[in-house]
Parts: sequence; C-alpha cells; structure tokens
Amino acid sequence: MTTILNNANLGKLDSRIQVPSYERQAVKQSIMHVGVGGFHRAHQAVYADDLLSQGGDKSWGYCGVGLLKHDARMDEVMRAQDCLYTLVERGPEGNSARVIGSIGEFLYAPDHREAVLEQMASPKTRIVSMTITEGGYYFASNGELDAEHPDLLQDLKDAHAPSCSFGFLLEALDRRRQRGLAPFTIMSCDNVQGNGDVAKKMLTAYAELRDPSLRNWMDTNCLFPNSMVDRITPATTDELRTLVREEFGIEDGWPVMTEPFKQWVIEDHFIDGRPRWEDVGAQMTEDVLPYELMKLRLLNGTHQALCYIGMLLGKELVHETMEDSEIRTLCRRMMDEEATPTLSPVPGIDLTAYKDSVIERFANPAIRDQLSRIGIYGSSGIPKFVLPTIAEQLKRGGSIKLLSFVIASWFRFLNGLDESGKEMPMLDPMAGKLRERAKAAGSDAGPLLAMREVFSEELANAPLFVETVSAILKSFYDKGAAATLKDCIS
Repeated sequence: MTTILNNANLGKLDSRIQVPSYERQAVKQSIMHVGVGGFHRAHQAVYADDLLSQGGDKSWGYCGVGLLKHDARMDEVMRAQDCLYTLVERGPEGNSARVIGSIGEFLYAPDHREAVLEQMASPKTRIVSMTITEGGYYFASNGELDAEHPDLLQDLKDAHAPSCSFGFLLEALDRRRQRGLAPFTIMSCDNVQGNGDVAKKMLTAYAELRDPSLRNWMDTNCLFPNSMVDRITPATTDELRTLVREEFGIEDGWPVMTEPFKQWVIEDHFIDGRPRWEDVGAQMTEDVLPYELMKLRLLNGTHQALCYIGMLLGKELVHETMEDSEIRTLCRRMMDEEATPTLSPVPGIDLTAYKDSVIERFANPAIRDQLSRIGIYGSSGIPKFVLPTIAEQLKRGGSIKLLSFVIASWFRFLNGLDESGKEMPMLDPMAGKLRERAKAAGSDAGPLLAMREVFSEELANAPLFVETVSAILKSFYDKGAAATLKDCIS
C-alpha cells in the first residue's frame, strides 16, 4: 500500500520517515530560489528544513521559481504534492528517507510572470538565490558577458516582460529601486568559482545595457556573497520513484536521491539578514576562496581524473570505476602529489581527512552516479578543475604527470570509442567540434591543445606540459588505456 505525498497525508506515512515537525503554513517565504532542480532540493532546501525542524526563525522559507519549459512538469508535481518531496539518502549502511517541507510555494514563471516579479519586488523577499548552472551566466568565450545571446537580447527588447533569469532579476530590482526599497541579496549557489563575483560581474554588465542608472544603483546597493556548495545528487529516475514507492510506501512524482555528505561555505555578506545556517552545519566565512580551491582541485578534479579513463575501460558508474585499484591509486596520488601542493591551508579542514572522504564518497555503491553525467561538460570542466592546477604546478616546478594523464585520457575519450570499440556517450556542448578534431588528430595532441576555447596559449605552449600530454596520448593509441594507466602510476 502506498500513500500519495501531500500535507493531508503526512500523518499516514511510516513512522521511520522524518516529516516536517513545524507548522508549514506559518513559514514565510523570504527567500526566492531560481532553478529548483535536484541539487537545490538536496542541499539548500535541506538546510532550511533542518533549521525549521529545530525551531528556527520561520521567516526563512523558500518560494521556488521555474523559468524553463521542462519546469512545467516540476510545477505540476509540486502543486499536486503541496511542494513536499521525498529526500532519500543512500549510504553503505542502507537508505533513509525524509520529507522536506521548506519550499512553501512554486511559481512557474512562463505562466505567472507578474506574480514572480511582484514577489521578488516585494520587501518580504530578502534573498534571491539561484542554481542556474554555468550556462545561466551567459559567458562569452572571453569570459565576459555574451551580450548577443538571444535570451538577453529578447529581454532587452521587452524588459518589463522578461523570460530569462537575468531579465527577471533586473526587472525586480528596478521595481524596488523605483519604489525606494533596498535590493534583495543575490546569492549564487552554482558550482562556479567565485560564483557571487561572477553573478555580480555578469548581472551588472547586463544592467549597463538596460539602464546605466540601474547599474549604478546596483553597484552601490547590491551584495553578491560567494558560496561553495557540495553534495553529489544524481538525476531523478523512474528507478528512484519505484524505490520510494516500494521501500517507503510513498507515491512521489519527483523524489531526490543524494549521499549522506553535504557541505556549504558562505561569505557572510547580506543586506537584510539571513538564516542561521551555521546552526545546521554550514560554515560562515569572510573568504570562500580556500574552500573553493580545495573542492575544485580535489573533488572536481578527481571526478575528471576517474571519468574518462573509466569510460575508456568500459565502465558506466563512478563506484564501479573506483573498484579498479589502479584508477583509485591514480586519484589518490593525483590529489596528494599534484593538487594538494597548490592549496593554502583551509580553516577548519583537515585535508587528509577531506581526501579520504572524496575517495569514500566516490566509492559509495548506493549512489550509482553516471560517468556520463560527470563528463558532460569536459570542455568547460577541464579548464576549471584541472588546468589551473597544472599551471600552478608548472610555476612551482612540481609534477604534472598524473594531471597530464587526465588531459590525455580526455583527448582519447573524444575519439568516441572505448577499448572494445563501443561508442561512449558524449553530451558536451562542443561535442561535434571536439570529436571531429580528435578523430582527425588521432595520437597527435597538437590540434586539440590548439583549441583556445579550452587551453590558453601560455599553457598550450608550455614544453613540459605539451611533451607529457603528447607522450601519454601516444601511449593510449599504441598500448591501450589499461597499459597506459599502469605505466603512469608505476
């Protein structure tokens, strides 16, 4: 027997399932969140639910905002379930489930544009946070705002009826400005280094195109705290819906699966107050950068290290890749010998314990994270997670052999076929160009290193880097992936 998830049925759920203990109707929606995907619901919304469950300030609930066409399905499910959903944590000891209630409302912007704008423009909204992925910041190839992007051009034409995230934020801020209200704090929760700084740079550049006086007002009044977020959250699948129904007796259209681990480091720069996130495990700081570099170079960099060699060897899941002792050795030695030397001390963090946790998390068989999910943005992930560490090691005169192996394994992966001749999934936005060049180049690393969308001229001409990547890539073609890996870690 299963129970449909909604407010009225919370008391009917199995007693082992944690449900909101607070009065949901009394919770205000002082935070609006743009981009209510799995990660937000497994991360920021959970911190809010923890606070409310501990008797925290009921001012700090969420109103979710969906902007994209595929958010229409989310809207349908959230309305049917009173914005409740099941969070399943999967660890080696088994599964646990809880129902999260911190999202009080969900607004599908294409159908409720004015409602979204007016709630953002209302003084009751004190923070607007977002998980809009890297693509939502409209980067051009030079790192500046892509002012010719069709989304941005459309919202400049009709600024009062926006359709993209930046358009909504600017229109709401402009309404507050005209009404003599302070702005809300704009809080990026995306996996982008310096995410608050990036949000400020891109949004104020767009404001300049719309109205220079609005940009000036934002420069004087708006705050954009940086944050570092971390929790592995695979996409929701029918398999998860079935698990929630069969193991926990809950009929849930959009549950979320995640790992037990979560981390949130936040710069304490807010205009009109904030929740006491530190009471439920978040770390408030004046400088997020050391934590960001730790995560980018150790966790994200190691994801890239295992991803391409794993797929080349015919593996599909992260945990099964980590069962290969040689890949595990590659990951640990790369973290210890080549990434850790580039890091400054991280307050409150034992780096050895953190690296242990990275290996343990990746080896968790319950998460079943897809390698293809990690490799989906190689053309943007490699420059963020691997190349800065290589550049730093070159300056220091340190080893880059294992990091170069990651680059060579990506180049070999771009050819398209694994060791057995099976086609590998490649969902990179630059997939066509990358694959064409990789196939034409074969074992020659030069044509791929010449791609300025990925490699800087300085790095692509660094003799040690070029020689090391070239030798390893040649080995991939001459000896195969398994032998090349063995040689690299020997």
